[in-house]
Amino acid sequence: MRTKLAAAAATVTLALGTGVLAAGPAQADSSFGCPSGAVCVYLGTDWNQPVPQSQMYWSAGVHRLYNQEGRHIVYNNQTHGWTVRLCRNGNGTDCGPKMRPGDGWPENLSPVNSLLIASS
Repeated sequence: MRTKLAAAAATVTLALGTGVLAAGPAQADSSFGCPSGAVCVYLGTDWNQPVPQSQMYWSAGVHRLYNQEGRHIVYNNQTHGWTVRLCRNGNGTDCGPKMRPGDGWPENLSPVNSLLIASS
């Protein structure tokens, strides 16, 4: 157990040091406190919060963001290859790059008004 925790901590430290976390495909269980099949928006930029996510999204489609200002980690723990895009408009348009399952990184959510979760 301690070895797994140490390895996870080293991975997070390395990933946050580079500003990007690009892990493999989503696992069958929770990762960094984010349940399998969810997209999690963390309270800030600390992966180790006891309850890390301030928002969780489970279904495909456009999801409006409310009261998410400043830098937050966004983590895609979706399954079946679903991707996530952060969009400036509330209707899921003017979006950034796709986040594959297992991807997560700190993002300034002040200009972001929606998430677009898609099956491809």
